[in-house]
Amino acid sequence: MANEKLGRVRAFVFDLDGTLIDSKMDLVHAVNAMLRTTGRPKQGAELVASYIGHGAPQLIASVLGPASTDEERREALAVFLKEYEKRMLTLTCSYPGVEEGLRALRGFPMAVLTNKPLKMAMEILHGLALVNYFDVIYGGDSFTKKKPDPEGARTILHKFGVAPEEAAMVGDSDVDVQMARNAGMVSVEVHYGFGVRDPKLFPADVCVERLAELLLLTAIKA
Repeated sequence: MANEKLGRVRAFVFDLDGTLIDSKMDLVHAVNAMLRTTGRPKQGAELVASYIGHGAPQLIASVLGPASTDEERREALAVFLKEYEKRMLTLTCSYPGVEEGLRALRGFPMAVLTNKPLKMAMEILHGLALVNYFDVIYGGDSFTKKKPDPEGARTILHKFGVAPEEAAMVGDSDVDVQMARNAGMVSVEVHYGFGVRDPKLFPADVCVERLAELLLLTAIKA
């Protein structure tokens, strides 16, 4: 952990999928249910997972490929969202150490900023009893642009009254590292999760194994 980052952070913004929750297989199963319904062959779990992180419309566009039409993507997205809503809490669970880490950080302003639709994000956070840890929660449909655009982060920091360099974006993918950079925040990458990452192209400021390690970024000693 970089020493210059220690003791500066006063607020935390968390990604959802791959960071707080392991939702990989529910998303994969929903995608393959959509493919089955629309008469397309199923795709492997790792391939589907590599598309996750930019929001449902981009996920479906990636799954269908560049030859698909706008109408095909719209129809497939509607089917996917219906399928995912039916199963989004079937296998999804919080990662080990998440609740412990969030409890350790109580007292600091905390937010969730995900590219998942807000309604689904809220239902999952309620279902896993995580929702009360956060002061604000925003989804991919909460703003005009999704991560890695910094609009959502800037809104959160304004609400918290915290400067960007005093806030950390915690995620599992290059999308989150890019957004932290775009917003001027400290970027923290978790070593677990399923997000696509290229540490050479998008190196995070800090890497952690468990969320409780985030206390080391604050003035409080873990």
